[in-house]
Amino acid sequence: MKKKLLAAVSAIVAAATLWMSPVHANEGPELDHFPVAKATDLAALQNGAKLFVNYCLNCHGLSAVRYNRLMDIGLTKEQIQDNLMFTTDKIGDQMTISMTRADAKSFFGVAPPDLTLEARARSTEEAPGVDWLYSYLRSFYRDSGRPTGWNNTVFPNVGMPHILYALQGQRELTVEETKPAEGGGHDAKWVKTTTVYDVNGFTTVKTEDLGTGSFHESVHKEFKAVDAAQAAAYDDQIGDLVAFLAWTAEPIKQTRIRLGTVVLAFLAVFTFLAWRLNAAYWKDIR
Repeated sequence: MKKKLLAAVSAIVAAATLWMSPVHANEGPELDHFPVAKATDLAALQNGAKLFVNYCLNCHGLSAVRYNRLMDIGLTKEQIQDNLMFTTDKIGDQMTISMTRADAKSFFGVAPPDLTLEARARSTEEAPGVDWLYSYLRSFYRDSGRPTGWNNTVFPNVGMPHILYALQGQRELTVEETKPAEGGGHDAKWVKTTTVYDVNGFTTVKTEDLGTGSFHESVHKEFKAVDAAQAAAYDDQIGDLVAFLAWTAEPIKQTRIRLGTVVLAFLAVFTFLAWRLNAAYWKDIR
């Protein structure tokens, strides 16, 4: 009976260890880190709101956010009405779009998602959602083989075109992939395939025979911008946009953090006073 019990416990522990291990850590794309300082920068949040309304609100809504809530990031009622309200005249309305889901599906093949909670929905054990969004919006490249003419290294075969292309400028992508030759066995030859997507989306492919040896399967992707300064400015703009999307996912996050700090400080002081009061109370009894 004891042997069966030990075997059952061992099986449960092994299963739990396997379930808790990061088996998916290397399956997803490599993500860049979102500049977290922008999350509390009011100027960045305001610029992110402007970028979202001008470039994203045509297809993506923020149904859980009302226009008047943007006053929480330092905008005045007049600034919101004059610069950000293109779909309604009422500042208390939600930030929705006029396009129906049926029309969106017929136009794009799938209805563009509402982005209110996207920064939280994209979070995983390996990386926060802001890292995914920051990397995704900076990973578009021209691909003449796609219906829209665009592709993405973070979200392969994405249906969304690169709406912010004019801000980022032209880039080319080089993909180097090292893997065993097809049909090879234990002593298979290895090959390195280099694919270059030029600024117009046309590809050139070069294959190099590496022979046999101790190689590892790998894929390396590198972008090269025609205008490096423009690309750097675009990355900064995307940081602002992602900061705004992170704010829409939880507008009271900073308030919650400040309140939590105050509560923990109060509890620490109260605990100290209770400890000293307890010591004073029992001093004469002992």
